[in-house]
Amino acid sequence: MAAGWPVSEDLPVIDRIQRLTLDELPDCLALAQDREWLPEQHKWRLLFDVGSVYGLRNEVGDLVGTTILTRYGAQLAAISMVLVAAHYGGRGLGRQLMQHALAEAGDATVFLNATEQGRPLYEKLGFVSVGTTYTHVGRFAPPAGPAGSRPAVPGDLPAILKLDTEINGADRSHLVQRLPGFAEQLRVVERGGVVSGYAGAWRNIDNVLIGPVLAETVNDAKTLIADLAGTISGPVRFDLDDRHPQLREWATQHAVPVRNSTAVMVHGAQPLPGDRGRWFIPVMQALG
Repeated sequence: MAAGWPVSEDLPVIDRIQRLTLDELPDCLALAQDREWLPEQHKWRLLFDVGSVYGLRNEVGDLVGTTILTRYGAQLAAISMVLVAAHYGGRGLGRQLMQHALAEAGDATVFLNATEQGRPLYEKLGFVSVGTTYTHVGRFAPPAGPAGSRPAVPGDLPAILKLDTEINGADRSHLVQRLPGFAEQLRVVERGGVVSGYAGAWRNIDNVLIGPVLAETVNDAKTLIADLAGTISGPVRFDLDDRHPQLREWATQHAVPVRNSTAVMVHGAQPLPGDRGRWFIPVMQALG
C-alpha cells in the first residue's frame, strides 16, 4: 500500500480488475479499516484460501476496491467483502466489481448478505431479499446439564462432508475440509450412531463466532451451540437465520441479544438449494 492512505481522490483507477494473492492481504486489511471495518486477518486468510479475491488499484498501486467470489461447485456461489475506498465512492467501482464477480459465477445461484448501505446497489443488479440474518452478541449463560454433543474427530469428516452437501445442496468440501484448522472447536451430534449435525467456533478480533451450525432439529442446534459457547469466557456471536425464531428467542434468554441484521439476497430471485430447515448458522456471513 502506498504511503499516505487514504489515497487522493484525484488519482484515476486502473480499469482492469485483477485477481489478488495472499501477499496482498495487508492492502485488503488497510482498505477494510478505511471503511471502518475491523482488520479481520484470520477471516480474510480463509476467504483467500477458499475463494477468488478481486481488486481494483489506482495508477500508483493503491488498492481502492475489492470483492470475493466463493464457488461451491457449479450450483452455488457467495459474493462478499464488497469494499470501495471512501475517497472513491460514487464512481461505480462497486458495481464494476459486482458485475465481474457475477460474470465469473456463471450459471450458479449467487447469494450474499447485504447491509442497508449496500442493498440499493445489489437490488439494481437483480438481487432479491429472501430472508434476514440476525447477529446476536453477548456473554453466553449456559444452561444446566451435561453436554449433548461430542468433539469431532478426523474419522467424522466423511459424515460431516456428506451432511453439509445434503443440507447446502452444493459441494462445499474445499471449505469444510479447512474447518478443523480454522476453527477452535468442532463438535457433532449423533442419532443412532450417525452424525446428524455439526458446528464450529472460531475466534475473530472482538468475539468468538459460533458457526457453522447444521443440525436435524432446533434442539440439536441448541445443544451444539450451548456446548460450544459454554466453554467461552468472553463474548460470542451467533448469526441466526430468520427461519428459526425459537432459536433467536433462546439466544436472547441466554444473554446473547440481537445487535443488528443484514438481508440475505439471491441474484435473480432463484431459490437457495438444499434443506434450509436444517441450516441454522453460517460459517460466516461472507461464506454462508
